[in-house]
Order: sequence, then structure tokens, then C-alpha cells
Amino acid sequence: MRIRVPNAVRDVVVGNAAVGLIKMLRWTDPHRMSDFAAKVMRKVGPKLREHRIGRSNLRMAFPEKSDAEIEVILGGVWDNLGRLAIEFAHLDRIWDHDPEHRGNSHIDFDPASEERFIQLRDDGKPALVFAAHLANWEMPALPGPAHNLPSAAVYRAPNIGAIADMVMATRGVNMGRLIKTGLDGALKAGEALREGLHVGMLVDQYYVRGVPVNFFGRQTNANPLIARLARQVDCPIHGVRVVRKPNHRFFVELTPEIPPVRDADGKIDVQGTMQKITDVVEGWVRENPEQWLWLHRRWR
Repeated sequence: MRIRVPNAVRDVVVGNAAVGLIKMLRWTDPHRMSDFAAKVMRKVGPKLREHRIGRSNLRMAFPEKSDAEIEVILGGVWDNLGRLAIEFAHLDRIWDHDPEHRGNSHIDFDPASEERFIQLRDDGKPALVFAAHLANWEMPALPGPAHNLPSAAVYRAPNIGAIADMVMATRGVNMGRLIKTGLDGALKAGEALREGLHVGMLVDQYYVRGVPVNFFGRQTNANPLIARLARQVDCPIHGVRVVRKPNHRFFVELTPEIPPVRDADGKIDVQGTMQKITDVVEGWVRENPEQWLWLHRRWR
């Protein structure tokens, strides 16, 4: 006789197990565990269905690359995911940038990015900031609260309740105001901008109701939220990316202001602006393809 476990029961069991695992990982050495998880995922990842999705995506994005080159990139993708999983358990400790003691930090800024950050923090104006699923994509939301920049982050909550609660508690300590995607997400993000906050979000996943953009020469849909918010609240748009470096280090870059595309009447062109932002993301991915999340269906 086959026993069927209700979805609600299964979610509780999986959620509690995941939360317990993350709590346990917080007692481990993050660097050693990161190296270990990276090795494990390099072996396990190629056996998963997502590996085939990633291979297909890479062949479309880089038709000039050989099968061997694509597999090398995918190995890096799994390596990065293994490290990200461990780093998430230490999210409240991972941002250790101290301008007064740079030699003790695992975070590197280029001087121009640091100047832009200080200007954003001190100009008294709101701003929109986009990021992508590169390296540790939780990190772009960390420097704001750590260095007194009023900020909010738009995020998608996990479907399993226990995990969602844990994620909320972990992120909330370090990421400023959290705005959950949903029916009122855009409204709350607009309110945060009007209050003078800097609102950040990820912009590189496929969005069913999105606007068409070209990404690596192929059409896909982008979430237009950031461009629509810019149309409501006239404020600067910047991009922020994290690049993983050897020895558990990270390089963080804040782009110069990215002027939105405007129509003949001077209003922000949502589709044109999203294309401009997508072009920036594509440039980031081309520089470090092994650090981007190729495992979801970006083109459909």
C-alpha cells in the first residue's frame, strides 16, 4: 500500500529540516565549508536536470564555445552555488568591509564605486539599484544598512513557510526594509522611494508578464518594475554587481548613474530602459559567465 504524504506535511518537514541545517552550518568554519560544498556541487550538479537547462542556455548565449568550454563554465556555476549556500548561513557576518581597516576585510571596492556610494548615502535623495544573480547575489543588499544608507530590498519569498520565516529573519537584520513581491509589492516600493530610501532588486530572471528585451541576441521578457518605479519617482538608477575572487574574497562595483531611455514627450520609456539595464547585466555575465545562474529558463 502506497502512503501519500500531504503537501502541507511535507513542506513542514522539509522546511524544518532546512532551517535546522542552516542553524547547524552557522557553527562551522564558513571558508572550509564553502570549499567543501563547492567540491560536492561540482560532482552532484552535472547529474541534475538543471545542468541540462544550463547547457542549453549556454549554447544559445555562446554558440562559438565548444562543449568542453561550456562544461567548464557549468562547473563554475555549481561551485558558486555550493559556496552561496554556505554563505547564506553566515549572511549576518559575511559583510566585513571596514574602510578604516581594509586589510582585514574580504570585500574590495574600487575607489570610484566607494565615492558613488558615499554620494548616494549623503545626497538625501532616493535611488533605484539593480543587481543580478551573480556570485553571491544576496550581498548587494548588505552595504546599505552596514554603512548607514537608508535602503529597502524587493525579494521573492520561498514557498515553504518555515524557510520563508527564516529567510525573513536572516535578511531583515542586514538588508534594511524588506519588500515582498506580490500584488502590493510595487506600491510599497514606490512608498519607500518617496520616503527617500534606496530600493534594490534583482532584474535578470524571466518574467511572464514582462516587457520584451534582447539578452545575448535572443528575445526574452524582463520584469519592468524598476523602470516603472523610475517613471513614478524621478530618481537615479544604478547597478551593483558582486564578483567572486579567490581566497573567499569579493569585489563590489557600483555603476555610474544610468540615465533611463525617454520617449518624445520626455517620459521614461519602460521597454527601452529595461533593454538598457539588460545590456548592463549582459556585460557583467560575459565577463564572469561561470558566476551567473544559468540554471533557470531565461529564454522561453
